[in-house]
Amino acid sequence: MEPVTGSDLYGFKDLLSEPERAALARLGTVLDRHVRPIVNDYWERGEFPEQIVAPLIEADLMDPLELREAGQKPSGLYGGFRNFEIGRVDASVVTFYNAQAGLFRTTVNLGGSAEQVAELDPLITSYQYKGVFALTEPDHGSDIAGGLATSAVAEKREGTDGWRIDGAKRWIGGASQADVLAIFARDAADSQVKCFLVPTDNSGVKIRKIAGKASLRIMQNADIELDDVWVPDSARLKEINSFADVAACLRNMRSDVAWIATGVAAGAYEAARQYVTERTQFGKPLASFQLIQEKLAHMLSNVTASLAMVVRLTQQQDAGVYRDENSAMAKMFTARMLRETVALAREVCGGNGILLEHNVARHHADAEAIYSYEGTHEINSLIIGRAITGISAFR
Repeated sequence: MEPVTGSDLYGFKDLLSEPERAALARLGTVLDRHVRPIVNDYWERGEFPEQIVAPLIEADLMDPLELREAGQKPSGLYGGFRNFEIGRVDASVVTFYNAQAGLFRTTVNLGGSAEQVAELDPLITSYQYKGVFALTEPDHGSDIAGGLATSAVAEKREGTDGWRIDGAKRWIGGASQADVLAIFARDAADSQVKCFLVPTDNSGVKIRKIAGKASLRIMQNADIELDDVWVPDSARLKEINSFADVAACLRNMRSDVAWIATGVAAGAYEAARQYVTERTQFGKPLASFQLIQEKLAHMLSNVTASLAMVVRLTQQQDAGVYRDENSAMAKMFTARMLRETVALAREVCGGNGILLEHNVARHHADAEAIYSYEGTHEINSLIIGRAITGISAFR
């Protein structure tokens, strides 16, 4: 019997156009050639492999040549599978890529005026303008909606209208590699949250790498200090005028993270499958044992169910249907399935499952960060619960 070797048992990728599948195949080649061979080494060192950035940029994945030649625009499903494919290889690399292609681009496209989007989006897609999303603070994560403490004060300097920003941000991935930070701050005049594009070389901006991480070790997360930072009013994204506008961005971003969680789960499953087919115990392959096969079936079912959820969510969003509870459910479910899948993958590899060389341990550790970022399990549960009951349990 011919074995099933991939993670897409139900053939969801068949929903993509031929040019989209061709672009993803090309992405796979880039990942196999430039990323897969080195990620374990850099994960152990806690460093980012800068040499992978140029190949990822040159691949032109946000607006691929295959689609332009076919007269097509990238669909939401294409963007989802792009995260899925990178996530299968490494969670830090897909988090780094999505910081630009997902978080920052979404912030500008949803939060900017028509003029700002027209000017900045081509620069973002070409990586001429590299940015990151900076919302979380040292003392405010899940309670950021009401607790956001970074302040913005309208202030004119040298005859130019602008804003003075003071505060701090934490866990900002890729900040040290960015040109600009999308800083969310509370307007002192009306207490509403606004967003400002702050150059990383601006006076008063200090960026410091967070050390000692046991998850997403390749991703360079940072603490950011903002002390008397001034930007002109042109740096403010004009369509973000309250936290409700920020929530609209998060609604989109959670679907990106659900795809990432699904991809990382697939990577862990595939690595475990390869290990048990090659490892021999008691005179036969581990894959021949019933208990191992049950765990493989469980893992692949988790990946398949997660794919089904994110595919349908993305189809709805492509049709213009955006609901907080929909994206919250997808992130909550796929992150939980990821956590379960990586545990099973580690388990079937036995003691060798904690060694980086077998490509399971890295996914196992990285799953913990994905489980928490872009909305914890508990926060997403309350968003869904509010939709179910019509009663908010947030305090």
